[in-house]
Amino acid sequence: QVQLVESGGGLVQPGGSLRLSCAASGSIFSRTFMAWYRQAPGEHRELVAGITRGGISNYADSVKGRFTISRDNAKKTVALQMNSLKPEDTAVYYCNALYLEYEYWGQGTQVTVSS
Repeated sequence: QVQLVESGGGLVQPGGSLRLSCAASGSIFSRTFMAWYRQAPGEHRELVAGITRGGISNYADSVKGRFTISRDNAKKTVALQMNSLKPEDTAVYYCNALYLEYEYWGQGTQVTVSS
């Protein structure tokens, strides 16, 4: 069982930065694939970035070069550093953990990019 709690969302102006954090509980964190998803109003949930237990990351084309995902297996945390934010990045951001056939979600944190 894994529980995920996100933090760090908020309101930011275009061009600004935010850092999202996800704290996980449970003993399997170091063996999970971790990811951030987002869902804008009226849109499907989409993968933003993912990172393997060994630290290999991948990104959606829309965020490449602007967002960076990282993880600390000792602290059981995963972070998403978001720079050069755009209005189209506005969404609820969700932390996700995948272990074998089990998938876990956080409650989400709102990110709003607006002037």
